Amino acid sequence: MTHQHGAAPSPPHAGVRFPPPLLYVAGIVAGLALHRAWPLQITAGASIARSVTAAICLVGYVVIFVGAFAGFRRARTTLIPNRPAAALVTTGPYRFTRNPMYVSLVLLYVAVTLFVNSWWPVVLLPLVLVATDRLVIAPEERYLAAAFTAEYGAYRSRVRRWL
Repeated sequence: MTHQHGAAPSPPHAGVRFPPPLLYVAGIVAGLALHRAWPLQITAGASIARSVTAAICLVGYVVIFVGAFAGFRRARTTLIPNRPAAALVTTGPYRFTRNPMYVSLVLLYVAVTLFVNSWWPVVLLPLVLVATDRLVIAPEERYLAAAFTAEYGAYRSRVRRWL
């Protein structure tokens, strides 16, 4: 890890104390609980369009996640946000978004929502995204800015946070 001369040393990790996918799981579980109490189906019964869209989202999730994971493996750094990063990954899907793993989780979330045929998880998705942004991405970005000062600043200026 690097830091500017005279600057305070970077923190040991981003300080995220829970696995970020739990936010997405919580949104789906809460949505399913709401669906049990007040059913709100996306379609009345089976739907080829809904199933195909869910499958496309699922494939998108796998492609993006595998690409992001492979970048971390190549860089020999951790994807666990409560461990120190050995490198800043800017290749693969990280060329298009600073958070491809969270983008992939949104696709998985939408796929699950379509498979279970409920609007409630969709209604809760904005809350999941705000929680991800505030509780996970913001601390990760503060950590990366301190740990990879110039490199992260340049990366951040050319690549969007989400899409």
